Formats: sequence, C-alpha cells, structure tokens
Amino acid sequence: MTREALRLGCAVAVCGLVWVGCTSGGGEPSGPAPVKKAGAPTTAGPSSTAVVDIDPAERPTTRARAAALIRDVIADPSAFGPGAVRRTPYESDPRRWPVLGDDCVWQQQALPKDVLATLTRSYEIPASGAKGPVRLSAVVTVHRTPEQADWENAEVLEEMMRCPSQQLRSDEVITSLNDVPNSFGDSGNEYADDALTELGEYTSAEVGGPHEYIWEQTRIGQFTLAVSAKGSEGWSRTDLFDRLRDPHVGMRTRLRAAIERNSPEPSVGTKGDR
Repeated sequence: MTREALRLGCAVAVCGLVWVGCTSGGGEPSGPAPVKKAGAPTTAGPSSTAVVDIDPAERPTTRARAAALIRDVIADPSAFGPGAVRRTPYESDPRRWPVLGDDCVWQQQALPKDVLATLTRSYEIPASGAKGPVRLSAVVTVHRTPEQADWENAEVLEEMMRCPSQQLRSDEVITSLNDVPNSFGDSGNEYADDALTELGEYTSAEVGGPHEYIWEQTRIGQFTLAVSAKGSEGWSRTDLFDRLRDPHVGMRTRLRAAIERNSPEPSVGTKGDR
C-alpha cells in the first residue's frame, strides 16, 4: 500500500470514529499535545515545508548535531506549570525508541537508521488535595528527511486503528483511542506541516481509572515534537490541555528559532510517553 493510500484510508476511517467533525484534512481538535506518536500525514507531500523556511546551514545532518538541537528545543519541567517536577528516569535512552508490537504492547527497540536522534523527558505533577498525580512527557525526534518523518506520521493513524487499546507498561494501559489529524491549513493549523491530537482513557495500578489521556504531536519538516498527559482523579480534559499548551508551543518556537531563516512562530495556541 502506498503512503498516499494509507493516509486517505486512515483519515476517512478516523473521521468516522472521532466525536468531532471532520474536514478534508481531518477533524478539528478540541483543545490546545504516550511515549511515541506523531503528527497526521500531510496531503501536500513529505517534501513540503509550508511553515518553515529552513536555513540549510542549520539543518542537522549528523547524530551529534541532531542530539544537540533536541536539547536546545525540548521542554523543561517548569514549562508545564506550577508543581511540575522531573520523574525518574527523567530522560530516555537516546539509543532506543518505542515501537508498538503486533500484540499492541509498547516496547523499546534500537533506534532505526532513518532517525538521527530522539529524546523523551518524563515529568509529574504530584498528588495534592483532591487531585491525584499527573504524568507528563515531551518528545523530540529528528529524522534524516521530511519524507521519513512523514512516514512516522502515517504509522500513527495505522497504530490507532490496529490497536485502539495499547499497553504502555505491565501496569498501564490506554484504551478507546481516537486520533484527530490536521494538515497545514486545515482547522486552524497554521503552525506545522502536520498536527495530531490523540484522545483516550488511561488506567494504571497507581491511579486506577479510566482517566483522561492526551497525546499531541506536530511535524515541521524532518522534526516531530510531542507532549502527552496521563490524568488521574480530579483532572479534566481541559485541565490537561492547559498544561500541555505552553510546552508544546514553546518547543515549536525554539525549533523555528534554531532552523528558520527569519521570523518566529506566531503566538497561537495549539489545538490538540507512551
């Protein structure tokens, strides 16, 4: 199956599943970004860089340069607002990344050749008063080409349709997953080649459930940027979107500053570890 056929088939099926309306490029997300997901495939083609005029001198071509750029871009705990702290382990093994198996269980595998570098950071808002703990993450991945990043995006929709329930760890599961994709120019997406919001329910041995689950990711050229939240008692979907908005926008802004020829990103909110 070609990438274009996969895009079209997944997008049509997703439009039939999600609770929001769909446009020609997918449904409009309900808010402002597990660990491993990606933005929705763009119908404009993987070579398009609609939102960024990339400076060739700043385009990473080595693993070392890509890893350094990621550390300049990825969010710190303070970006997620009051009370957010590092979890342990704070950073993922840069030599590995998560892959969803045929059994719908996430597992760590060696970094593929098409990925120059990736990093996941994990954060937490500890339980306080009537609210339980919230687990948060940020992920930045640098592919060798926009086309390879676009393929990652297409796989996200396939994963959701293949595995609407996914096991993150032995004591964590996400269920009832729906992905809402938007290509550049669709449903207010003026900030990324592709944007994706994934909504679902999260259950774990620690917090019970089901609780709200959100994953948001955007693709800009060869880069994918993601944030996620796994809720618990006392946290609404709106609460989680509010916590994800600033770190997601901040990472995009820093990425653009690092690779773009001129202007920074307009100040717009986003729409939408393992």
